[in-house]
Amino acid sequence: MKTLILFLGLLSLPLSAWAGDDQHPVPDKDKYGFYIAGNRHWTRIPFQLHSNLIIVQVQVNDSDTLHFILDTGVSNTIITDPAALDKKSLRMTRKIKLTGAGEGNNLSASVAIDNNLSIGALRSSHHNVVILDEDVLKLSEYVGTPVDGIFGYEIFANFVVNIDFQAREITLTDPKKYRYRKSKGDRYPITIHDTKVYTDALSVYDGAKSLPLRVILDTGAGHALLLDRSRSTATMPMPEKSIRAQLGRGLNGVINGSMGRIEKIKFGRYELDNVLASFPDSASFGMKLVDMPERQGNVGCELLRRFNVTFNYRDRYVVLKPNKRAMREQFEHDMSGMELRARGEHYRKYFVDNVTNGSPAYLAGLQEGDELMFVNNTSTNDLTISEIYKVLQRGEGRIVTLLVRREGRIIITDFALKRLI
Repeated sequence: MKTLILFLGLLSLPLSAWAGDDQHPVPDKDKYGFYIAGNRHWTRIPFQLHSNLIIVQVQVNDSDTLHFILDTGVSNTIITDPAALDKKSLRMTRKIKLTGAGEGNNLSASVAIDNNLSIGALRSSHHNVVILDEDVLKLSEYVGTPVDGIFGYEIFANFVVNIDFQAREITLTDPKKYRYRKSKGDRYPITIHDTKVYTDALSVYDGAKSLPLRVILDTGAGHALLLDRSRSTATMPMPEKSIRAQLGRGLNGVINGSMGRIEKIKFGRYELDNVLASFPDSASFGMKLVDMPERQGNVGCELLRRFNVTFNYRDRYVVLKPNKRAMREQFEHDMSGMELRARGEHYRKYFVDNVTNGSPAYLAGLQEGDELMFVNNTSTNDLTISEIYKVLQRGEGRIVTLLVRREGRIIITDFALKRLI
């Protein structure tokens, strides 16, 4: 599956200073921040999992239903698609610049104060949002479903958050009412710094010895494991077999690097074999994160989804309970050599965005701009982009037949999937 790296949590703004101003004072009696309606102590929120990203339905003020990515470390609510909200109804205060991972330039954005958010029974009053001036990330095209924004840290900071990837459900509990039991899984310490959650509960085996690592737990990333060799992991050699790849997107654009397999990792007390790891170039990643604490990488949802995960920021621990079925799944990368972008109504038109030289898709004659119409006799109207990627990453040697449209012509081609890593 094409992974998506969203290092958007680098933004840290003093939003408390924006609760009101001289012209728009906020009454002291009103509630601030997130709370559960009806004075309840817990609530459940359903989510969808697209490209290994957790997407929940959100309303901002009186908007239509919006779709936000839940990211453990993004410090503020970010509206990535400025067309999602009517700016005339917003109280805009100032312009800011955003910096993050990626090889592009800084982004400009605006701050809107004193909004109301609704997520099921979850509410937030006098909520401040950062609105990008332009939808440069195009997250909807990569994820294949509408994505209007990103949020997270304030949820995790105020509640104990359980993510049940199997049931596609998030449970939020008042930390004062939460009680840990061993039946919920194994508990591991975490630290919180500048809204990011760090753990030392991961180690990798490089073929000779086990190396303990400090990593960020990042629900805003679709990959399994990312290792930053510009930090202290520089002593760990690149896997013998690796490929160059576009790893994903950060706040400031594309993140390039290499991908390879780690023979074995240990996450908590659980061992996983042949784990796909991303190694970003320092120009698009490590050099952009020089002010962050020492850490050697991050864990994304391709690994996290194999567990039932509970985050308790207040008491500084995470709980991991393995999903036996998911733990048996192999870590696989695309075996076709082509990348897709979703466009059109409901993002159900899929176009070839890039083809790797020498790959099965390249040898089959596929070209950038080709529109996929059928995949193995199934219309793409009935498939999500995640489902198409699953077809292209499972079963080495299996024949995949594609019907594509190119400049008005219909072309049928097939190729055998080949494991590139």
